[in-house]
Amino acid sequence: MDDEPNTLASLARAFRLAGHEATLCDNALKAIELAREQNFDLIFSDVIMPGKDGLSLLEDLKSYDITTPVVMMSGQAQIEMAVRATRLGALDFLEKPISSDRLLLTVENALKLQRLESENRSLKQRLGKHEIVWTSTIMRQVMAQVERVAASESRVCILGETGTGKELIARALHEHSPRATGPFITLNCAAVPAELIESELFGHEKGSFTGAAGRHIGKFEQADGGTIFLDEIGDMPLMMQAKLLRVLEEAEIERIGGDKPIAVNVRVLVATHRNLEALVREGKFRQDLFHRIYVFPVTLPALRERRDDIPILVEYFARQICYQNNWQPISFSTEAISLLSNYSWPGNIRELRNLVERLMLLATNNEVTAETVQTALPSLEDGYLKGTGSGDLASRLRDFERDIILAELKRHHYHITNTAKALGLERSHLYKKAEQLGIDIQKQRDAKQES
Repeated sequence: MDDEPNTLASLARAFRLAGHEATLCDNALKAIELAREQNFDLIFSDVIMPGKDGLSLLEDLKSYDITTPVVMMSGQAQIEMAVRATRLGALDFLEKPISSDRLLLTVENALKLQRLESENRSLKQRLGKHEIVWTSTIMRQVMAQVERVAASESRVCILGETGTGKELIARALHEHSPRATGPFITLNCAAVPAELIESELFGHEKGSFTGAAGRHIGKFEQADGGTIFLDEIGDMPLMMQAKLLRVLEEAEIERIGGDKPIAVNVRVLVATHRNLEALVREGKFRQDLFHRIYVFPVTLPALRERRDDIPILVEYFARQICYQNNWQPISFSTEAISLLSNYSWPGNIRELRNLVERLMLLATNNEVTAETVQTALPSLEDGYLKGTGSGDLASRLRDFERDIILAELKRHHYHITNTAKALGLERSHLYKKAEQLGIDIQKQRDAKQES
């Protein structure tokens, strides 16, 4: 950004010769508009200009939470000006005239710094979050399947109940594939409203629909050269299923409002807790899409089916939570582990992780005891976990899950978010599960208020 046409032309020429793409702008208002609509790697801005100056631009960018690095330029450089620019967040301050070598060195350093910061953020986010912990025979079989298919380009359909770690498996498939250095992009199909999912997947152009204030790059473009993970694909609307099928067949997408196809090189992994074959029979899932994504199914066991892993999972989560909170080590007594190992875990590993943190907050003398577990899981004392009841296994499990959810709703005073968190479920999944089990949450809440 500069109000001098000659400066813009010379900068653009230098960038172009070095293989960079430059967008030119001659005023701050237009620069802010561009920065809000598009993603840039770097912004160069003159300081002294008619109207809004470069320092004001820095302040405006910060107010809009735009984190693109900014390099300030001026032919009237003063120490005070440079100090103020740095305090406002400028990455560097260059004095005009700027040599091509100095200009390109600044670009190289800025991009290198961005990469390092991005890698650092990624490492911090991944620290202890994406490790798969297991010792059981059933998980050994699952991991052998993952190892077998990871190095291929085959599409994998990961099946399992909510909270069993389907995204962890998807990440493992990506990280052990030739695409490991590329992006890993996720989308939960159940969490995106039907009217927005196409834009989320394929992007849109500015003005393509009401509210489209700028161009949006969709998940498929973001994942180019890497992997896209579509979680809960069984909840994808039928209309979107047809569009996804075309993308899988043609390896190209088209943004909403766009006028040309865009080639994408993406490996697609999907997951669901639903029975896709049953959905196909019911006409709720396209058979042709099913055959496209169901190339190599991997089924994750529920936590109650891998109880041998519970002690090491508890130890792993406890260590992780202590590290994240800078706590002293907190141990679990043998009796506490025994109680946890005999619980049914309707929310699976996600529920276990949440409960371990709750237990550690309740612990005394840096130890979680059986009494601590009973305090956090009152249903242990209410008979919900003692295997009582009659009927076939499916009926007993249904009654068991219903009792667990009712107990948690009651304990959290019918607060849906807190109940879902305690069970390790998303709000939408809690509502669906309650509906499947015949629980009218609103009716239960009203009855509680009346009593």
